[in-house]
Amino acid sequence: MKRGKVQRMREEILTGPIEKTLLVLAGPLIVNNLVQVVYNITDTFWLGKLGREALSAPGVTWPIIGTLMALGMGFTTAGFAFVGQYIGAGEYGKANRSAGALYSLMLFFATATAVLGTLLLPYALHFMKVSENVYPYSLTYARIIFLGIPFSFTFMAFGALIRATGDTKTPVKITLLTVAINIVLDPLLIFGWLGLPKLGVAGAAIATVFANSVGAFIGLYLLFTDRVGLSLSLESLRPDFEFYKRIFKVGLPSSIGQSANSFGFVILTRIIFGFGDVTYAAYIITTRLVNFLTSISRGISMAMGTMIAQNVGAENYGRARKIAERTMLVNFTIASLAILIIGLFRVPIFRVFLNDPAVIKESRIVLEYFLISVPFFNGIFIVVNRTFSSAGHTKKSMLLGIFRLWGLRIPLSYAFGYVPVLAVSTAIPLIGRLAFRIPLAELFGMSSTGVFFGMGMSNFVAALVALVWFMRGTWMRRIIEEKSKTESGEART
Repeated sequence: MKRGKVQRMREEILTGPIEKTLLVLAGPLIVNNLVQVVYNITDTFWLGKLGREALSAPGVTWPIIGTLMALGMGFTTAGFAFVGQYIGAGEYGKANRSAGALYSLMLFFATATAVLGTLLLPYALHFMKVSENVYPYSLTYARIIFLGIPFSFTFMAFGALIRATGDTKTPVKITLLTVAINIVLDPLLIFGWLGLPKLGVAGAAIATVFANSVGAFIGLYLLFTDRVGLSLSLESLRPDFEFYKRIFKVGLPSSIGQSANSFGFVILTRIIFGFGDVTYAAYIITTRLVNFLTSISRGISMAMGTMIAQNVGAENYGRARKIAERTMLVNFTIASLAILIIGLFRVPIFRVFLNDPAVIKESRIVLEYFLISVPFFNGIFIVVNRTFSSAGHTKKSMLLGIFRLWGLRIPLSYAFGYVPVLAVSTAIPLIGRLAFRIPLAELFGMSSTGVFFGMGMSNFVAALVALVWFMRGTWMRRIIEEKSKTESGEART
């Protein structure tokens, strides 16, 4: 392991100025997120040229793909927590061993996920009530993506583990390369430029799989040649069932939580699709734009996760709490500015992707009833959830995530969107449309307005619950084995 660099970064994380260290770590991650979203927007742009059906295919299938991938990726969260806390505690050899055991475990989950996903895909799409127009595009796209799942798993595991060491630059450099490959291949394969076959939606999926494969192989090369903060060998990849038990104990709640949340979006897609292709296309484009504008806040949250993991490992609990609180303030401000920008330039931006008057009209509803809640989701809920998972308390993050989606978002969006009530017009103040008169028939009848209102309310309530739970401080306890008193001394608070 390149221990000197890791040790220097560890000292900054444990004792350096919080804001400066947070920004140093977040800088590359922000670039990474922006690049990823640029690719998603590029993908949306090119597929939009084929029509709203092709444009909707990735958005429809990713909840299904995510549900199955989360079964394995939850263990990456555990690996991140173990590696980060071992480095925070100065146990570098154990950090390497944890990374190796995680990689061998992930290869098994990747293979199982690819097989299971391919078999379940048609049934899942029918369950989601995907329209006949969108179904063939979605089926083609997802089948190809599932073939590349092993590469996606190992590439994401590499990025998470290297971030745990405090190295946020290396994963970004590889991501830049993979996204560049993706962006170049997208139009070539979708439209058959330069003599290549015209593959349409399949071309977009093939470009994604190929790019992820390149990233996965580069990551493995760096780990096996001792060129990054962690070092793997064939010996470190051998099965370690004792350590697997520990990964399962921490990772299983995260896997369950992520899978439950991803499957929740399968249900949510079914709910949104109940109002047709136009509503779903408006939802997809609008959320893509939000992801672009909130890339900064998400990068800061990821950097915060590294700082939380190492400070909890070193038992700097008071500092860990202060890091999370300052991240909440920064991210809430950034997300608020993002929503304001989308509100001001919504129509001209939408026309770039899909000049469809019906979709543009529907996007107003998405903005006013749902996106207004994004600052609470990004600024509070996401920060608290990542704090819990980075500290290794994955049961808390699991319960919080399931509560937001299954306890709030799905029932509220369905109730407000599909359950008719007495259509009595009245004037009511409502978040997102203050000072406007809203008929109850429009909000509480059979309408997409009610769906997005319910989704927005779920973010407000979930953020409040998350904040209260965070303030209790029950997450301030590390998960790695205790060192002897002569090694660790008293816990610092």
